[in-house]
Amino acid sequence: MIARKLFIGLAALAVASPDFAFAEDATVEVQVVDAMNKLFGAHAGFRAFHAKGIVVQGSFKASPEAASLSKAAIFDGSTIPVTVRFSDNGGFPTIPDGSADASPRGMAIKFQLPDGSEADMVTNSFKVFPVSTAAELRDLFLAAAASPPDAAKPTEIDKFVAAHPSVAAAASTLGTPDSFADEQYRGLNAFVFTNKAGEKQAVRYVIEPERVVHLDPADAQKRDPNFMIDELKQRLAAKKVTFTLKAQIAAPGDPTNDPSKPWPEDRKLVSLGVLTIDKAVANSEEAEKKLLYLPGQLPDGIEPSDDPMIDVRNGAYAVSFSRRNP
Repeated sequence: MIARKLFIGLAALAVASPDFAFAEDATVEVQVVDAMNKLFGAHAGFRAFHAKGIVVQGSFKASPEAASLSKAAIFDGSTIPVTVRFSDNGGFPTIPDGSADASPRGMAIKFQLPDGSEADMVTNSFKVFPVSTAAELRDLFLAAAASPPDAAKPTEIDKFVAAHPSVAAAASTLGTPDSFADEQYRGLNAFVFTNKAGEKQAVRYVIEPERVVHLDPADAQKRDPNFMIDELKQRLAAKKVTFTLKAQIAAPGDPTNDPSKPWPEDRKLVSLGVLTIDKAVANSEEAEKKLLYLPGQLPDGIEPSDDPMIDVRNGAYAVSFSRRNP
């Protein structure tokens, strides 16, 4: 029921024309972005997904334990500048922050390395991804777009959710935080760390705030439409915000090729270091247009797992970037 309400809500807000062109012979990455545009409409200058957000800056300093897992430069213990974008769910640039459809929240981190290169980390507040493949993700958005409030029952989204239990499982983990700073974020794709001894370990990222605070849904919907963005600006004007970056350690047999399958919660968590955010970017909307976060943009010492969704996300994000920056 939670999943159905979430995606029906998105469909009810959709502004796209029913005759939106959809190229079935396009790559699956293009099809995914086309499906997002079909559901949300295409908004010039904005991302196809996670359209509404705020850009902030800070630094990351790794723990000693991080270097034992990976030889990556971001884990060498030096202070690494970062540019972080927090965002609401969906493709609507003006979605109210308190809407149930504004979850999951996104947190994307760009590490600026000493040699001038960059490394990215893309996370969100899902504890598990709704679907396993790019084709299913495309079909999820298309089903929501084909399910307006007056659609005959069962709607296309009803049928999709019934056939994909992982959608409800993902949606059931969501809440509306009182702040972007008071939410836990996860990297649902698995990555492989390699340390200086050549030892490899599959991990998934967990980003822990100082505390997690979720609002009552009725209270959240009464808040100002931009309350989370405004709150973060005000908070950063008064003090720094910190998160702890952790690695969830895979055990033998844990699936690394399917982001819809969670690893057991009792898997070991290793602290990788502290992320400190100290200021909001002055002109966030302009900064957002220039930022491209790619899950597969990785430093030596971190490599993709066998999860095909990493490459799909790279491709889809690049397509979305090219459309907002023609």
